[in-house]
Amino acid sequence: MNLTPIKTLFHVEKGSLQSSKCTPGSFNFITAAAEWKTHNDYSHTGEALVFAAAASGSLGRTHYVNGDFIASDLCFILTPKDEKQHPVDLKFYHLIFNTLRTEIVRNTKSGTSKEAIGKTVFGNYQIPYFQVSRQVSIREQFMSLQADSLKLENELTHQLSLVQQLRQAFLREAMQGKLVPQDPNDEPASVLLERIKAEKEQLVKEKKIKKQKPLPSISEDEIPFEIPESWVWCRLGEIVNLITSGSRGWAKYYSKEGAKFLRMGNLSKDSYNLRLDNIQLVNPPDNSEGKRTQLKENDILVSITGEVGNLGLIPKDFGRSYINQHTGLIRLNKNILPLFVANCFLSPFLKEQFNKPQRGLKNSFRLTDLEYLTIPLAPISEQKRIIASLREIMSFCDKVESCVKKSKKQNNMLLQRILMECLNK
Repeated sequence: MNLTPIKTLFHVEKGSLQSSKCTPGSFNFITAAAEWKTHNDYSHTGEALVFAAAASGSLGRTHYVNGDFIASDLCFILTPKDEKQHPVDLKFYHLIFNTLRTEIVRNTKSGTSKEAIGKTVFGNYQIPYFQVSRQVSIREQFMSLQADSLKLENELTHQLSLVQQLRQAFLREAMQGKLVPQDPNDEPASVLLERIKAEKEQLVKEKKIKKQKPLPSISEDEIPFEIPESWVWCRLGEIVNLITSGSRGWAKYYSKEGAKFLRMGNLSKDSYNLRLDNIQLVNPPDNSEGKRTQLKENDILVSITGEVGNLGLIPKDFGRSYINQHTGLIRLNKNILPLFVANCFLSPFLKEQFNKPQRGLKNSFRLTDLEYLTIPLAPISEQKRIIASLREIMSFCDKVESCVKKSKKQNNMLLQRILMECLNK
């Protein structure tokens, strides 16, 4: 197997169209995403490969295109360079680039928060090259095997979807009071709510929290299902001591050491566990405005712009940390169990509320919108039983999901191994 620089086999040019300037039309607009868009003009005709070079989530994805098209400025367009000296089968190299994607990206990318692949380093990267007849033969053999692998991949993806549906089903049951049995000896949630109200009034008198504006009563239209008699419907603002968000201007405090600075990318869509693989650190002065949003154990974080409703729960011994302006901070009253509310946020009912932005604003939530969220509140003893039951259920789901993901990874590795064996024959 001969290794040849990409620039020897292909002309490599950067795409020309920004996604924000796309005008839907009759020509293919190839971006870094899996799905293509359309545009009203084109820049290229014929066969080509389009390689995602500057989109972190899609970095290294390669499309094969044949026809009139235009490509995103986040991509490279690859066309054959020397059909006499180095003839290439583009469908074969579409296969090569996607199968070796992880390896190519690992060895060519640069940057941290915004990873990208430069044109020069990409062009110098070496990939396998064979006589074109061998390229076609390998492609045909591999495509047959890939079809079987794709069937397995689709089945495993379906299984992951079923696990997620199972999670949502149990969360739905939990928020409707159907997951665990009610106990007539439990103190009703209405009493709990009155105790929280009295305590908040005392905290206001002591100037430990600010007085809240009156919240609107919950209308019948806001109640989608019945709850047990011992439960009560309330607004989130009734059971919190603080709802706020971070402030702007923190970039000047970025540092290689210091406190954790949580952004939307650190929040999760289907979990309350923080994502800390790309954590930013800050070193703000002691008198910074950030004192207002220095995080505490059991604070709930919610994204309020972009993909609203993503979640994070501050664990014990997390250390000094702050949030940016796109993240809402919810600090519950001490009489409420944070894990109950966090699970409530993960349930279909709360997700539906986040899918209905107020004031007609797209993908944006005000802090008052957080206050107005409706919550089915269980008695504190039942909250504990629900949390224990969900912990056991979600642990089981985690194990099943882990096994399925492992199978997906093994399937992909086996396919790559088969390709490498074909290349080395």
